[in-house]
Amino acid sequence: MTTKEAPSAPAQSPRIIYRQAMARDGADQAEVFHHAVMQGAAAHYSVKQREAWANSLPREASAWGARQALYTTLVAACDGRCVGFLELNVPDAHIETLYVWPSLARRGIGTTLLVHAKRLLLEHGCERVTIDASLMLADSLLRRGWQDRGEEWVERAGERLQRRRLEKRLAAVET
Repeated sequence: MTTKEAPSAPAQSPRIIYRQAMARDGADQAEVFHHAVMQGAAAHYSVKQREAWANSLPREASAWGARQALYTTLVAACDGRCVGFLELNVPDAHIETLYVWPSLARRGIGTTLLVHAKRLLLEHGCERVTIDASLMLADSLLRRGWQDRGEEWVERAGERLQRRRLEKRLAAVET
């Protein structure tokens, strides 16, 4: 077999690191949010709805840095760049946001962020967690044992967007 015929080595998946957000992640968070809404949610919401949603938060690093002071923010980073994040309101045991870069969706990044958030809530003595999930996220969470607590509608710049209020009981798992 010649070198041209030799099989190439399998492509390696990028290594994802999970950590607490840092101020420098703000710009990446803004981009992840924008693209997750505009591209990732395209099958579930109209262009007008997605534009209203995407414009509900500034596309500026400083705005996302300020949110890091409000919420415990967990980040999935690849090559030092944020490619997914979750904002957790620990006192309320509520997941405020969960977004992953669209081309990396359905690879377990969001699921792993949820695992870390649940562990953190358990460490704080919480027994359950809630999330107001977009239509693109709700079905996936329902398949993973989350309970549907009903439909909600939110308004963004005059556009109504449907979402699902979900809840999950937390249970410690030995590892």
